[in-house]
Amino acid sequence: MAKVYATGKRKTAVAKVWLESGNGELTVNGKSLDEWLGGHETYKMRVRLPLEATKQLEAVNIVATTLGGGISAQADALKHGITKALVAYEPSFRAILKPMGLLTRDARVVERKKYGKKKARRSPQFSKR
Repeated sequence: MAKVYATGKRKTAVAKVWLESGNGELTVNGKSLDEWLGGHETYKMRVRLPLEATKQLEAVNIVATTLGGGISAQADALKHGITKALVAYEPSFRAILKPMGLLTRDARVVERKKYGKKKARRSPQFSKR
C-alpha cells in the first residue's frame, strides 16, 4: 500500500507522520524511538499505544518529524498523528481507536497572560499598609 500522511497536534507541538507497510521501524527526527525518548518509558508506551491497540507494531513503518512544545507534548502529538495515519491507512481501525479516545485532539493549551496580572490569573500581591 502507498504512503499515508497525517498531522498530530498537542499544545504547541506538531508531529508530521508518514506511515507505510513494513517491518515495524519507528523513526522520529532521524532517530529510533528509544534514541529519541531515551529513558522515558511512559512516553514510549504512549506513542506505541495506537499501534498496540490495532496490532500493527510489527506491520508498519513510521517516519515522523516533531517540532515545537516540550518532549511530553511532542510524544502526545506523535501519538495523535500515528492514530490519524492508521485510520487513513485502514478505515476499519477507527472502530478500535475512537472508543479509546485516541482520535480526539487534546485542545488544552496555555492561557494567555492578561494585563494587570502577573500570569494568566495571578494578581499582584495586595498590601494593606
